[in-house]
Amino acid sequence: MLESKLSRRTFLKGSAAAAALAGAGTVSFGAWRAQKAGAAENATITEAPTLCNGCSSKCGLVATMQDGRLWTVRGSAAHPYSKGTICGRGHGLAQLAYSEERITQPMRRTESGDFEPISWDDAFSEIGQKVKDIIASDGADALAIIQDPRPSGKYYSKRFMNALGSPNVYAHSSSCNLSKESAYQLTIGASNYSTDFGNAKMVVFIGRSYGDGIRPSSVMSIASAAESATRIVLVDPRLNNTAIFADDWVPINPGTDLAFLLAICNVLIEEDLYDHDFVEQYTTGFEEFAAQAKEYTPEWAEEITDVPAEKIVELAEALAKAVPAASIEAGWRAVIGCSYFNSFDTARAGTAVNALLGSWGQKGGALLTSSPKAGSLSDTRFADPPKPESKAIGAKEYPLALASAGTNIAALEGALDGRIKGMFFYNSNAAKGYAQPKTWAEGLEKLDLVVTVDVQMSETALLSDYVLPECTYIERLELPEWIGGKKHFVGMRTAVLDRVHPETKTCDEIFNGLAEACGVGEYFQFTAEELAAAQLESVGVSIDTMKKEGVVELADPKFEYKVPAFKTASGKFEFKTDAVGEAGLNPVIGYVPRKVFPKEGEFAIIGGKQGIHSHTMTQNIPALNAISRQYNMERLWMNAADAAELGIEDGDMVEVSSSEHTGQVAVRVTQRMKPGVVFLPTHYGGSSPYQTRAYQYGIALNDFIPFDAEPGVGSMMSQEVAVTVRKVEA
Repeated sequence: MLESKLSRRTFLKGSAAAAALAGAGTVSFGAWRAQKAGAAENATITEAPTLCNGCSSKCGLVATMQDGRLWTVRGSAAHPYSKGTICGRGHGLAQLAYSEERITQPMRRTESGDFEPISWDDAFSEIGQKVKDIIASDGADALAIIQDPRPSGKYYSKRFMNALGSPNVYAHSSSCNLSKESAYQLTIGASNYSTDFGNAKMVVFIGRSYGDGIRPSSVMSIASAAESATRIVLVDPRLNNTAIFADDWVPINPGTDLAFLLAICNVLIEEDLYDHDFVEQYTTGFEEFAAQAKEYTPEWAEEITDVPAEKIVELAEALAKAVPAASIEAGWRAVIGCSYFNSFDTARAGTAVNALLGSWGQKGGALLTSSPKAGSLSDTRFADPPKPESKAIGAKEYPLALASAGTNIAALEGALDGRIKGMFFYNSNAAKGYAQPKTWAEGLEKLDLVVTVDVQMSETALLSDYVLPECTYIERLELPEWIGGKKHFVGMRTAVLDRVHPETKTCDEIFNGLAEACGVGEYFQFTAEELAAAQLESVGVSIDTMKKEGVVELADPKFEYKVPAFKTASGKFEFKTDAVGEAGLNPVIGYVPRKVFPKEGEFAIIGGKQGIHSHTMTQNIPALNAISRQYNMERLWMNAADAAELGIEDGDMVEVSSSEHTGQVAVRVTQRMKPGVVFLPTHYGGSSPYQTRAYQYGIALNDFIPFDAEPGVGSMMSQEVAVTVRKVEA
């Protein structure tokens, strides 16, 4: 039991100060505040709404310009994710527009490995010819694209590949949330769900931290719930930054959360605490699941998880007492997203707990809500290209992967074995962030063509033949972003600045140019603004209104608390899924151990976000990098008892080693780690010398992991590794 909590009021006040600091750049906070207050007397001040690009949330922003130059940003009060607030990375990333290390013109790699500037015409022409050559010799299936989903990028990436005849379109999901979304699609018929915090009595978090992967609305929701006496339980080897809202910290052996959840199910069934009506009417496969769950006793789980059996029983009984306003929170990356050999089944087990509690669709429970989308468009310019006849590479090897995301691990495997000859990357630093970097380098070196579209010279760009510079997110208009939930909204990224560098282009301009050069320009005879206007008009919103407001509430979806319609194969919640059995896995939700267990003298290593950073894209931002350095945020976390046994003190340099890599970093000695486990923030260890602030600052977790993939779904298994740690003698 944590002894105290910060109030929601105190936390949000502190968050606002931190956010202001992140926006301050390299000047002091006091100097920045004075600068903000001292605008030129005759300056022209304008405001415009847009969407943040600091992470996949795409929160609403309002930008203020002074004489056409960005001055400040703030969270949009109308946007359901920001609610008037923006996190530190949202403030800091706005600096990217003025970065002296941006890519400002197209680049071509020379035979020596250096890069030289070329014109857009030459870049498009050369890429187009290489694409045509690949299609002529190996077919369109030898081309692929990987993108980190952004409003325009996810549309244009798919349209471009499909126009060429290739089905190989992949998101970043295998390094983020693929296991979770694939599992949920099979058990509940949706890729995600939400917690009804406003009415919840008890919520259990499995490895997720709102205080580290900050979406303002999520932080506000859990803060309000905590003040309303909702019991918040954190199951995590690290006492993460959501702890200020929590009642319980359950330190667990990494990768054993599945055993913990199955033991919860065991108690609910064996003590007859589950919702019989819900199970009988709305589920399938319960008898097989219940028979299997008899083995998953709290005592069995204690041996695996190191969570006392009596604690498991107490939590299960407390959940049952709080029904239906109790649930397992949906998670994101962390344990169930892409981390372990058993992430897929861990996600399935979390939904099973909610099913036994009968909390699906109930007040205070786990909610499946709807999402809006654009209506049909009559303009033939927007008609989709023919759907490729073949299936994407990886569909056979990883049949359970969510079809809309695929697994980019399969794309890498295709590059390694020769099935793929050309690869495009949009807003994607796969070579550093998606799996073992040495393997990515090997795979990309084998390709005939690698093209990266980005704002910074990332590690992936360094391995490319061509690098095409996109303008930053505050310099471009993108397609509408559709936002679901109890209410429906549409938001849109608008250009709040004129282009800082005239040789950069927007997403649609780049893909339109590529398509024309590749011979499929007939599918790209429109601008993003024209398509956005048509999509918005289909739901009764004008683009002029969107440019003015930034976000608009749509027609009321008339959400009701009730058991949802499960869009699964059976139409019910599935404790057992035939498709999982057909993929060679246990069709019934059950126990799968993690793959790598630390040996004597080794540590399990886990990674995670920090509130001011997102993946590899923010570490070179001046203000955010300065904060990291000021507070030594790159350090490896280690339990105090472990450190004492190794003769390590806080701030010492340590050497971290695995089968794949050895690196050195300072250590943070703390009581906030479970013994036998170390934590490494996942934003550091940059290897692109073009990003001078991030270059070789800290170490990167991906460098230490073997190249592997979770069966069935193809996630990268980002924490299936053990490391040794030793003090580096001065």
